Amino acid sequence: MTLKRLTLTLALAAMTLAATAQNDATTEKTMRLSLSEAQEYAVQHNYALQNSALDVKKAEATRWQTLSSMLPQVKAGFDYQNMCGYEMNLGGRSSMGSMMPDSITIGGVTMPISFPSSGGSGSTSTSIPMNPSGTFSITASIALTGAQLVGTLLNRIAIDMANVTHRQSEQTTRSNVKTAYTSILIMEQTVRLLDTSLQNMQQLLETTEASVRAGASEQVNADKLKVQVATMKSSINSTERSLNMLYNSLILLLGADVNSKLQLTTPIEQVLDVDYAAQLTMGGFHIEDNYNYQLLQQSERLARKQLTLAWMDFTPTISAYYQYSDKTYFGKDAGFNMTPPNMIGASVSLPLFQSGTRAAKIKGAKIDYQKNLNSKMQAEDGLRVQYNQLCYDLVSAIESYNIQRENLDVTRRVFRNVSEKYTYGRASNLEVTNASTDILNAQSNYIQAVMSVVKAQVALENLLGM
Repeated sequence: MTLKRLTLTLALAAMTLAATAQNDATTEKTMRLSLSEAQEYAVQHNYALQNSALDVKKAEATRWQTLSSMLPQVKAGFDYQNMCGYEMNLGGRSSMGSMMPDSITIGGVTMPISFPSSGGSGSTSTSIPMNPSGTFSITASIALTGAQLVGTLLNRIAIDMANVTHRQSEQTTRSNVKTAYTSILIMEQTVRLLDTSLQNMQQLLETTEASVRAGASEQVNADKLKVQVATMKSSINSTERSLNMLYNSLILLLGADVNSKLQLTTPIEQVLDVDYAAQLTMGGFHIEDNYNYQLLQQSERLARKQLTLAWMDFTPTISAYYQYSDKTYFGKDAGFNMTPPNMIGASVSLPLFQSGTRAAKIKGAKIDYQKNLNSKMQAEDGLRVQYNQLCYDLVSAIESYNIQRENLDVTRRVFRNVSEKYTYGRASNLEVTNASTDILNAQSNYIQAVMSVVKAQVALENLLGM
């Protein structure tokens, strides 16, 4: 009994720990985020934004790669040679060859010379042994061209463009998070409005069914209300499914765990600041703050440097090198060594004639630069026109929002008034149906008006570089 009781106690303890761990894991996956916290989280974890940051690092690495090509390059090597016993034959000698030396000194190295017999003909051949050798060398070289110098400037522009693109991607991410965040808040508000309307309709249905049972109303009136209640329930279910999709979209934008649960803490009243949105239309347009315009400026710089790069084909190429070599012979006798231990060199090359290739290249670069200037001026006009249009859109959206907000308040009061009259038999079923339809339409129009304000505000903030 004691063993069974102990086993049961341990099992219960294990189950309790597992349940506690599971609850802790669930709690850890629940993220309570305000709008600003959600935007900052997305900046840190959004995958597309991380790739944008990596593009900046890649551009910096490319620039250092170009700079390193202008610095001295040093390499070392070892070369081994074995002639497999071959001897260099220097020709024959006469019988007076006894006066020939037995060795020869070249480059400070003394090498033996052997004179093998040729069969008693009075002359012998002279040969030098080719012993195995190994050569260790270190070479330092440097080469400079005008194209390399301009290339470093082009890489600097590429880094600046990558930085602008990264900031633009960050702005886009923040805007997308704000839009998704606001959409979720509006959908949640829609569900609450529909729930309130459903409760009112269910109360009217209960009142109508009681009247039918008492013989004071017809069954068809109750049936119509049942259809409206069912329709409203279907709308609520559809809205909740859409809300779930919005939550999933926001999780992807944040770069969070797909199993995370989000809890949004910023109310819709703080996100939808109509007064602030109206002020955006009166602040003026500073085109230099627009990220697209900044990219156009960098493109102009790039085209100008490309023209300079084309002119660099007329500049000379300067190179210099230093080489150290240490040759060692393996064997009892020194070999024939003609390799100098130290050697330096320099060269200057200048292209003289390329059949008009360089002139055509420069002409093409000038045309591209002029096209870039034209595109920039056209884009400036387009951005200013876009600013005016977005201001008009935002003003119109704010006006529509104020109207739909007032309309929603009026339809709510009308619905309550009609419902009260219907309860006391002073309003018909048709009036209740019309009032119910009006409030649903008013809620839909109000939601669309809120989203129009948010989208217009986000579009204008993106244009202003905010």
